[in-house]
Amino acid sequence: MSTRRPPVKPADPRVHRLEVLRSERVSPSFQRVTVVGDDLHEFGGMGFDQWFRLFLPVPGSDSLRLPRATTSLWYAQYLAIPEAERPHCANYTVREFRPAGPAGAGAGAAGAGAGAAGAAGAGGASRAELDIDFVLHRGGSGELEGGAAIWACAARPGDALGLLDQGVLFNAPDDATEIHLVADETGLPGTEGIVRSLHRASVGSVIQEVPTRADVRPLDAPDGVEVTWVVRDELDARALGALGSGSRPLGGHDDADGRAVGGAGGVAPGEWALAALLSRSAADPRAYAYVVGESALATGGRRHLHAAGLPKNRITFSGYWKR
Repeated sequence: MSTRRPPVKPADPRVHRLEVLRSERVSPSFQRVTVVGDDLHEFGGMGFDQWFRLFLPVPGSDSLRLPRATTSLWYAQYLAIPEAERPHCANYTVREFRPAGPAGAGAGAAGAGAGAAGAAGAGGASRAELDIDFVLHRGGSGELEGGAAIWACAARPGDALGLLDQGVLFNAPDDATEIHLVADETGLPGTEGIVRSLHRASVGSVIQEVPTRADVRPLDAPDGVEVTWVVRDELDARALGALGSGSRPLGGHDDADGRAVGGAGGVAPGEWALAALLSRSAADPRAYAYVVGESALATGGRRHLHAAGLPKNRITFSGYWKR
């Protein structure tokens, strides 16, 4: 029986010292920071959901101390930095990497998943550029929460940061008949990278949850991959039960233009995406699924997919955060 391969590690991981090129609000729930660096041209773009350790300077500091190791020793070096100087560290996904050069050739897929090349980047940049999307979570009174998001919104050109490449989590078996992706907003950059990197003949589905309709964005998905946008603020919580009571095969048709199946009413992030997945009753045991986002979405999605007939070793799941 074919089993899911382990995550793909970068061939030559580096600790990159970078600086902000620009920071912009791209939708109500996302701030995009574009970064550059003297050695960013050596970043090995792998496509799919390539992720990295992000290091941000201590607020008010004029310097950024980074670990040097690219193996598991990086963490010991990180902890050895005095607490007053130790940078904030968090895990993030590459939204897009654009190598320098007139052709602007985009990141290729380095043997992961279904195996097609990644998308071409926007050309013409004199330096390599990397986009990072930060989700903007807000507290009960509307205040911005999370050190990384606060930093992103205040970032200015020239601000320092660091990055340690970690590779690709998505890794579908070569014999996967279908690809199914489920994510909340924290998984949207990965969803974008995965569908952009899939072979154009791939088939499957995407369930992508976002907080508002204005957060919906075009996805460069293959024609055979059907997309459902789950929008939390468009329906009330009563629709959650109705959605979860449905029953149809995984991969059944949805409006790829983004039919809303979400709502507000106190529903937590990830609940609508999970409900949309629970409404799908059966899975091809030869398919591959990828479920990421809030912890309950990741674990509940894996549990349902396995009960629907998908072997555990053909499901990648990761709880990016816990409410």
